[in-house]
Amino acid sequence: MHYDVFNGDADGIIALLQLRLAAPKESVLITGVKRDISLLKQVDVTKATAVTVLDISLEKNNQALQALLNNQIDVFYVDHHRTGEIPKSNKLTTLLNTDANTCTSLLVNDFLQDQYIHWAIAAAFGDNMQISAGVLAQKIGLSERQQEQLNELGTYINYNGYGQELSDLHFHPAALYQALIEYPDPFMLIHQEDSIFSQLKTAYLADMAKARAADVMSDSDLVKTIMLEDAPWSRRVSGVFGNDLANQAPDKAHIVITLNPVEIDPQTECEEQKEQSYTLSLRAPLNNKQGAGDICAQFPTGGGRAAAAGVNALPKSRLTEFIKHVESYYRR
Repeated sequence: MHYDVFNGDADGIIALLQLRLAAPKESVLITGVKRDISLLKQVDVTKATAVTVLDISLEKNNQALQALLNNQIDVFYVDHHRTGEIPKSNKLTTLLNTDANTCTSLLVNDFLQDQYIHWAIAAAFGDNMQISAGVLAQKIGLSERQQEQLNELGTYINYNGYGQELSDLHFHPAALYQALIEYPDPFMLIHQEDSIFSQLKTAYLADMAKARAADVMSDSDLVKTIMLEDAPWSRRVSGVFGNDLANQAPDKAHIVITLNPVEIDPQTECEEQKEQSYTLSLRAPLNNKQGAGDICAQFPTGGGRAAAAGVNALPKSRLTEFIKHVESYYRR
């Protein structure tokens, strides 16, 4: 039994889309909200014969990966996040590159020698790799309008992946992947009336309008911090709003904050007596794409890559510490 394990954002979905358009394969799909990256442990080692892993940190999945390799299961691993120590095994094949200007879909595009390059460009735009996406688009002669359309599509697919839980999303990432694979070329989807593209566009524009009206918590010459209200729309838009802010002010780092729901004790059905926490999205300055992953990794539940990272559950009492840490890092 083959397993496809992939991040629920644009990069993860489109990376798998390219691979399966090139080599269709029956598989068990394992994915989740964008921030759910500990996915590899869901693979059943008693049933798996081979596993493809896309756009989730090897560092965060090392133990589960080692279990697969110990069971002599072939693993093909493609990613651009922090790797940690890479296991040595003849059962493991990797395409790993942590350069801040690449993403998983671009690595897959190179592997497939541009077979589905339009999809790869959409994914790069969705992962806010604006320059990399633009260079690739110009190489194949796409017009400005076509680039804008792929930028929109990638952004909307990426937007769909954000949420505290799957119920926050418009489409389950596995269902979105299964719908998108019907379109070998993304322009077929973009030009189709009442498609997923148009549905996500309507939802995205509504959520972004609310985000742009949010109060600014702090704003210095190096770091801008915005707190969004506690609502599903905020959790959906947190990452793409961070990208939008970064594109508007490329010399600043940006922090977008949402309050996590209070956890309920399943035994007593009462609120657990623990400090409430925030979810943070951090974007490094576009003109200095480094440090975001390293900063967030210093806090429990934090991680990511050089240009974009986050913390899933930062205690409220540590918010000021986090902001000061970001400020200090980029003032060096």
